[in-house]
Amino acid sequence: MRSAQWAGRLSTGWAGALFSLVAGGAQAASLALPWSGEACGALQLMSLAGLVWQLDRTGRPAQAALSGGLFAWGWLTGTFWWLFISMHVYGGLAAPLAVLAVLGLAAFLGSYYLVAAGLYRWLAASAVQAGWQRPLLFSALWTLAELLRGHWFTGFPWGAGGYAHVDGAARWLAPWIGVYGCGAVMAGLAAVLAGAVGRRRWRGGASGLAVWAVLAWVPAPEWAASSSVLQVSLLQGNIPQDEKFQAGSGIPVALQWYDEQLQANRSPLVVAPETALPLLPEELPAGYWSALLQRYGDGFPRPGQPPQAALVGIPLGNSRAGYTNSVIGLLPSQGQPPYVYSKRHLVPFGEFVPPLFRWFTEMMDIPLGDFNAGDPGQPSMPWQGQRLAPNICYEDLFGEELGARFRDPAQAPTILVNLSNIGWFGDSVAIDQHLNISRLRALEFARPMIRATNTGATAIIDHRGRVLQRLPSLRRAVLTGPVEGRGLVAGGQGWGITPYAWWVSRLGLAPLWGASLLVLLGFLWRRRAAVAPASI
Repeated sequence: MRSAQWAGRLSTGWAGALFSLVAGGAQAASLALPWSGEACGALQLMSLAGLVWQLDRTGRPAQAALSGGLFAWGWLTGTFWWLFISMHVYGGLAAPLAVLAVLGLAAFLGSYYLVAAGLYRWLAASAVQAGWQRPLLFSALWTLAELLRGHWFTGFPWGAGGYAHVDGAARWLAPWIGVYGCGAVMAGLAAVLAGAVGRRRWRGGASGLAVWAVLAWVPAPEWAASSSVLQVSLLQGNIPQDEKFQAGSGIPVALQWYDEQLQANRSPLVVAPETALPLLPEELPAGYWSALLQRYGDGFPRPGQPPQAALVGIPLGNSRAGYTNSVIGLLPSQGQPPYVYSKRHLVPFGEFVPPLFRWFTEMMDIPLGDFNAGDPGQPSMPWQGQRLAPNICYEDLFGEELGARFRDPAQAPTILVNLSNIGWFGDSVAIDQHLNISRLRALEFARPMIRATNTGATAIIDHRGRVLQRLPSLRRAVLTGPVEGRGLVAGGQGWGITPYAWWVSRLGLAPLWGASLLVLLGFLWRRRAAVAPASI
């Protein structure tokens, strides 16, 4: 009796609201533990199981919706609280307004999960018969909420639950079904565990845990063969964000340090982060840009020295055509123009102003805040037997967009290159969260990811998502090491691409959308069939 009363309190009222918020906070922590930066799949699984357990004990769909909304609010606020730093510390927005902005964004994005939780309770009450149907229903609804958050209004999928499993079962699942598929499997498993505890179906819970444990230990196959090893140097300038675009402080420091490193380094590939050079090429000091072009272009290689290339983050454009957040590839060109990649998926409020929100951006002092998006289908940069595919900052959250480059296995990237500046978020957990996001992309595509960042995490990640080398954050330094490209090599050894890369490059995320919607429609039909006789 006491246990039933205790369970009832945690399902409703203030105790229930607090339980939802704490469980959501635990999910946020699972993405990158505050004390280590490591992902913790077990914590994510337990936190979500706690929510399902609560939903199964809630009598009304409205109460379930509130529980789901509070869980998501605690989760998302705890995940990207560091947006406060960018808006207040560096953007100059008043602290109360910055707090309200973070809480409001979390509440808006959490509304998807609010609806999912309410629908789950509503359908479970009348359309669920067999025990396996609850996990299937919850997984479909939760996946739809994740997909909606990741795509509506340009999408902001930072903190998707699947990222917590980069060191667990995702090692096996990600190359097949990607981060959203991982999240769907874990949502279903969370519902299994919740059912085992709530209805004391211990056999089902034990089976679910056994499946999870097996998946976590099964070695992933080698989807692509080694294409060769490339020595790289990754530059981390650690230019303070409040000085980065200041003519009297950050700009001259950045120009001097990056020029010294780019001129002196002897690695076959040198990578400088997003907007490492914070001026347009024509605004740089006299002779600066031409010296870099000469250094890596037609003036090299010099006798006795190997050929070199560099990828450098720099804004491009003009006031008439607009500006782009870009990467220029400097390499022996034989008279050809340099390689250029321009960021395609821009950050709302940071790189473009959404309609009706210019009043909000005008309250902050954020430079370079309105870019043009780059063209879709931009090619990789060929170099030293590798195909280098740049992506800028949070573009690596959108695996389905990176996947478009894998349609032709023979021309697919062999190395992914992320150039970032998340100095906007200070010395926060955002650094480790972003590193784990890049690691999950490496798993999805079975490709190494090298990361050159302003403040961290600058790292070399192998094709299995393991961090081989990493610089300490918030330190000016250079990381030099080998990276082994992966791809389809002569003789057709291996698949060349993962199953996920194959289907996402052709269909996008339509299979996940379709499967989740079909499950939802099936349960809606079952509910209609169950309710119809009662109304006769």
